[in-house]
Amino acid sequence: MRVVERPSLKAMNSFGVAASAALLLVIESEEDVLAVPPFDPGRDFVLGGGSNVVLATDVPGAVYHNAILGREVVEDGPDYGLLEVGAGENWHDLVRWTLEHGYSGLENLSLIPGLAGAAPLQNIGAYGVELASVLERVTAWDWQRCAWASFSREDCRLGYRDSLFKSGAPDRYLITSIRLRLHRVFEPRLDYAGLREELSVAGIAHPTALDVSDAVMRIRRRKLPDPALTGNAGSFFKNPVVDAAHAEVLLARHPGLPAWPAGPGRTKLSAAWMVEQCGLKGLSHGDAAVSRQHALVLINRGAATGGDIIRLSRRVQSVVASAFGVALEPEPRLVEFQS
Repeated sequence: MRVVERPSLKAMNSFGVAASAALLLVIESEEDVLAVPPFDPGRDFVLGGGSNVVLATDVPGAVYHNAILGREVVEDGPDYGLLEVGAGENWHDLVRWTLEHGYSGLENLSLIPGLAGAAPLQNIGAYGVELASVLERVTAWDWQRCAWASFSREDCRLGYRDSLFKSGAPDRYLITSIRLRLHRVFEPRLDYAGLREELSVAGIAHPTALDVSDAVMRIRRRKLPDPALTGNAGSFFKNPVVDAAHAEVLLARHPGLPAWPAGPGRTKLSAAWMVEQCGLKGLSHGDAAVSRQHALVLINRGAATGGDIIRLSRRVQSVVASAFGVALEPEPRLVEFQS
């Protein structure tokens, strides 16, 4: 385990927000997990790739940085493979590695920033696929019981950008590895708007999993600002899920509002469409702004604070709620410690 005193966290969050902590504890193995000081959620914070957080304050205690690596094929059959992955593995690098080794199932999740350990926490999803479709098991350290815990996919209570680890028992578990069940026989998932068209433009009628991954990467690079150049956390708001009756009223008033079934009596609405219809692209607070490239992306134009980003997000929420009667929920975790 590596220990750094008074670290800057600016390079450790994709918004590029300036923040610091009393200590940085870099956890590189399960042995390190057993050696770290007890975790205090009132003072400490677990930080992976930093691609889904807004740091509004400094961290008064320690930042526990999960850097546990490892990719192991634990079972390999003619139709599937079970892959154990360390929580500190870069997600996109993992996706491309699986494709290069003949596994499919993650191709639609290409170019999602962050580390593997955050994937079940958020139940990451893109282009019609969620992690839930391939997740087999999660291994984690239980801070409360000081013991290892293992969770099946059902135990994880995965929902739309949600899980046990995010809303059911936040800050209780440190995810150390995930197990994925991937396919040897490729079955493309191309129903998401724009993906089939992207492949068609490229002249690909019968895509491989690698072709789909490449197409997803091209779309994401066109639609979303690169966090290496402009600080951001990707889509900032979830697509809201409302009851079907409310959705019918909204669709009657706004026929262009994209909507999708979301289970019995529920409808998912396009948050990006609503933000754009409210004319909020370019809206700013300090150096935080709504991207002109994509209505769901909030950006750091250079010197934005976490507070700037949070205040801007609340302004967007207020305007959309007034216009549509719909509450937008942020995807990133908003981190504010009491002084």
